[in-house]
Amino acid sequence: MTWTVAPERFDTPDAALLRRDYYDEVASRYWGRPATAGEIDEGLAGDGVERLGRPTGEFLVGRHGGEPASCAGVLLVDADTAELTRVFVRPAFRATGGGGLLLAAAERAARSFGVRRIRLDTRNDLVEARGLYAKHGYREVPAYNQGPYAEHWFAKEL
Repeated sequence: MTWTVAPERFDTPDAALLRRDYYDEVASRYWGRPATAGEIDEGLAGDGVERLGRPTGEFLVGRHGGEPASCAGVLLVDADTAELTRVFVRPAFRATGGGGLLLAAAERAARSFGVRRIRLDTRNDLVEARGLYAKHGYREVPAYNQGPYAEHWFAKEL
């Protein structure tokens, strides 16, 4: 089985389901219980995903053997910086190399905007994500925002 990662509109059926699975996992982990369908709907409503399309960003979908398995968003912050967001690999596809390929594709997308760095924030409980970022050259940096779920900040020079 091989991985492919390509830009895709955030509202295609596959992308929408990946976004829903992403939010289900991060919300369930945060609350320490399964998120309800209503909570997932509420979290996805007005989340700014429409900015993850050119010219302000890009949404990426990773497929393993053709099956939708991962996603990530790249959001243009300014002329020098892009932000990585909504990074998710479905549990069944973790530890198959897809996370690294997803990050590489996100970095290529960021470079296509002409930026020099990519950054992100994440939470304490997303241990696997923090490990993935560190493994691929992201370094912890001082806080650059005060987001309610931001507990660790990473950046990488492109």
